[in-house]
Amino acid sequence: MNFKKYSLLVSCFLLIFMYGCNQHAVRDVVNAHINGTGHYHASDVKHIILRAGSELGWGMRPEGHGVIIGTIVVRRHSARVRITYNRHSYSIHYLSSEGLSYRDGHIHSGYNGWIARLEARINTLSTTL
Repeated sequence: MNFKKYSLLVSCFLLIFMYGCNQHAVRDVVNAHINGTGHYHASDVKHIILRAGSELGWGMRPEGHGVIIGTIVVRRHSARVRITYNRHSYSIHYLSSEGLSYRDGHIHSGYNGWIARLEARINTLSTTL
């Protein structure tokens, strides 16, 4: 095998490997329990979610009873999620993204970090209400 073919083969392998390293299964939060000692109303949970998102740079838009659409834009990347909630729990589900290489249930690792931080902030705020 000549040097050019070998270099091309190695380059392709490295690109595929590097692409795979940044791809992770999409993180969804399903029926996460609302922490805290108080008895919450759905409106309390809505307020917690809206506040958590806005503090982290998410655009949060209520979409009817028990549903919020969250959007985050970081540089040239963006993601949209559907957050459903009631007085006991909430869920965060992936809707769409741009620039995050979503494919077959896998996405750039940055997305999962955004979701983890949003979940952690919601949990923190729910213990202070």
